[in-house]
Amino acid sequence: MNRREFSVGAACVLATAALGLPGAAFAQMKKPQEGEEYLALGKPVPVDSPPGKIEVIEFFWYSCPHCNAFEPQLDAWIKKLPPDVVIKRVPVAFRDDFVPQQRLYYTLEAMGKLDELHGKVFNTIHVDKQMIDKEASILAWAEKNGLDRAKFIEIYNSFTVQTKARRATQLQDAYKVEGVPAIGIAGRFYTDGTMAGNMDRALQVTDYLVAELRKGR
Repeated sequence: MNRREFSVGAACVLATAALGLPGAAFAQMKKPQEGEEYLALGKPVPVDSPPGKIEVIEFFWYSCPHCNAFEPQLDAWIKKLPPDVVIKRVPVAFRDDFVPQQRLYYTLEAMGKLDELHGKVFNTIHVDKQMIDKEASILAWAEKNGLDRAKFIEIYNSFTVQTKARRATQLQDAYKVEGVPAIGIAGRFYTDGTMAGNMDRALQVTDYLVAELRKGR
């Protein structure tokens, strides 16, 4: 299926078993296998992280229920990351109608409100059942959450935010992301819930690849 024709369900299929097996069960599993639980990219993707840092990207979509379910798990994993690992979230756009939420993410980032409001976006969509996927509904949500209307509009429509949204789509294409949530590692590796079995295992695969990169792989 062409990923730009995905339905909500199809775009998010990768984490259907996001909770998966308990962590103890994975301790007995075999070493992750290239081509099965992760892919080595044929063409390396440029990274933004400085030398000595390992960049890990979470590809997500605010309207994806599995991305929402993955958030607490990802946040807990992030809190345990060593200082040489840099986490980066990248909102995908499999279709043009995903772009407003991409721009929402980068507007919140530019306003210094991402830590405060990133989770609230998910909560509004998946708990309150309010769609915020078009400019008008996004603006109404921003005002409701105390953001200055004029400043939000200016940043949301800025060249900088539009450029970051385009760059996000380029990254998703470079990593060949087929659904979300998904993880890119150091511009060289890719894994997701379908390949790994579920997102718990995908994080373990990520840990394995980070360790391999430290060894100079």
